[in-house]
Amino acid sequence: MVTQRGIEANPSKIKAILDMKAPSNINEVQRLTGSIAALSRFISKSAEKSLPFFKVLRKIRNFEWDIACQQAFEELKDYLARLPLLVKPCPRDTLYLYLSTTPQAVSSILIREEESRQMPIYYVSKVLNGAKGKYAPIEKMALALVVTARKLRPYFLTHPVGVRTNMPLKQTLGKPDTSERLIKWAVELSEYDISYLLRTTIKAQALADFISEVTGAPPEETPRKEKWLLHVDGSSTVQGSGAGIVITSLEGEELEFAIKFGFKASNNEAEYEALVVGMKMAHEVGARHLLAYSDSQLVVKQIEGAYEVTEEIMVQYLQQIAKFRTSFESFQIIQIPREENAKADCLSRLASALEDSRTRHITIQYLPNPRAALTIQVVSSSTDWRMLIVEWIEKGNLPDNRWDASRLKARAVRFLIHGDILYKNPTHTICFDVCPNMKESTYSEKYIAGVVDRISEHRC
Repeated sequence: MVTQRGIEANPSKIKAILDMKAPSNINEVQRLTGSIAALSRFISKSAEKSLPFFKVLRKIRNFEWDIACQQAFEELKDYLARLPLLVKPCPRDTLYLYLSTTPQAVSSILIREEESRQMPIYYVSKVLNGAKGKYAPIEKMALALVVTARKLRPYFLTHPVGVRTNMPLKQTLGKPDTSERLIKWAVELSEYDISYLLRTTIKAQALADFISEVTGAPPEETPRKEKWLLHVDGSSTVQGSGAGIVITSLEGEELEFAIKFGFKASNNEAEYEALVVGMKMAHEVGARHLLAYSDSQLVVKQIEGAYEVTEEIMVQYLQQIAKFRTSFESFQIIQIPREENAKADCLSRLASALEDSRTRHITIQYLPNPRAALTIQVVSSSTDWRMLIVEWIEKGNLPDNRWDASRLKARAVRFLIHGDILYKNPTHTICFDVCPNMKESTYSEKYIAGVVDRISEHRC
């Protein structure tokens, strides 16, 4: 309801909830959640406030209105008694977005800033179901942005939007070596004029209440049975030493790493190095419950305390592992036969066999038929579309035409410049193909001849 003061919630809809008695059956709970949905634009984090009611709706045959439901019901009424006044944006205004995530929901608030005032425009909230509740924190933050952009598409199309966050959201969405899910979101968001800003001083009370819920004490979570899996193996040969690491996410996605050591290491030291590095990487990609597998009996037994540790270097490794264990909510390591650790073993032997420390991306490809010769054709063009991508990635230059600029930003998400070479991300997000014709044909020949395996050096 639009008034001279701003946009206000319909008083009759508010009164309907304030006068409502505690539900005594499923139909009354459904009526309550429907009334909340009608006012969701005005309710900060409405999905989280409604979670106890949604849990009741899942138990149709065994209706139970417990203490948690009654408490949430009373808190909702208190909030409705002081609903914030919303405003509408002015043409060409820059709008600002604050995001919030919890294990069960994502929320946001879109605001307008005028001089020293911060005025809310719209609240958005969504419950996370199924696998979405298991996303890493940075993925949930990106999901909150995507959900908001879909819900408030007219605002995003007609206004520049500044996302105020202290999380590395821009870097995460801008990296082509991230997950395929994040790349799809980055492409979807590229049509909007979105910038990422550090969170500033909170001035509006409605915004302060929203932020306090974000930065307050974290809610207690029900311990999850699902665990990330870590397979590690170390290798020490005459050519050198290395580690093979395979990290499996909750969704079954595998991250494979072959790491060449720049120092000499015994077999046991290589096994420890592989485990320490693997734990660090698993933590960086969002693992909270980790189950590690190693085929080294010595390493596993020493970590469990079954074997005595006499060497000083092993003591230092155990101290490192103890330090990283505190990064996880739960950690367990299990010894497995070498044949069950074959993938990590192959990666470690590949890494130790490399003769130099040069970082490389190696891709496995399938060749159905033999070829007697390989023809490389170099095409030159003064208006090469790849140069436009290079200009955007390196200098931030865009075409003057808004439509061309939007298409270029969407396309550039799938590319990466490393060492003056433009790489393209194919269907799998871990490896990159050298874009042809950007270098001399001799480089292309060397690259194509060297395609033997797919390994990523790092993933954040």
